[in-house]
Amino acid sequence: MKIGTDGVLLGAWAPIEHNPYNVLDIGTGTGIISLMIAQRSHAEQIDAFDIDEDAYEQAVDNFENSSWNDRLFCFHAALDEFMEETSDQYDLIVSNPPFYTEDYSSGNEQRDLARFADALPFEDLAEAGGFLLSQNGIFAVILPYKEEEKFIALVRDFDLFPVKITRVKGTPTSEIKRSLLAFSKHHVENFPIDELVIEISRHNYTPEYINLTKDFYLKM
Repeated sequence: MKIGTDGVLLGAWAPIEHNPYNVLDIGTGTGIISLMIAQRSHAEQIDAFDIDEDAYEQAVDNFENSSWNDRLFCFHAALDEFMEETSDQYDLIVSNPPFYTEDYSSGNEQRDLARFADALPFEDLAEAGGFLLSQNGIFAVILPYKEEEKFIALVRDFDLFPVKITRVKGTPTSEIKRSLLAFSKHHVENFPIDELVIEISRHNYTPEYINLTKDFYLKM
């Protein structure tokens, strides 16, 4: 599985100012977001899981070969299975869920499972955030911008409220494509909303994107 910009964005952006003790990565894929949180924070326990066996095995390999292997734990499970098994609540929950909601099959079932929203419905993700988040925790996701309003309404049903939003554009003239959303169990008035542009031109990255992600790239 390739590492995409979405995972890098969420791994670099997810709020850690509240010094999370434990972290959960829902649908970890390669494990990139968990690895970035391990690099950024002093979290003692970073749990991750994925329903796809190949993704799970790749994440395990990546965790074991990292400098933070004593803090990273990966499980092969679906979301409902994980929720049934765990008794933990987490100070930080992160997820880069499958985005595509159109009825479509590429002919590759494994690829479809990783990429399409029936593998992890937003409703299930919202419920998991409400159920698994600690009282003072943060739940952070990256979604298509067109899904932002819907997801904010979904998590409100589980008493989660936005505390930070960053909307992402590929270039200064392109449309907003992604929303980075952070939620908590506490209602916050006048929370920060800002915009991030990734590139000025092809491979000519903006100072804001460089500042956000430079600690994670070998060349930036």
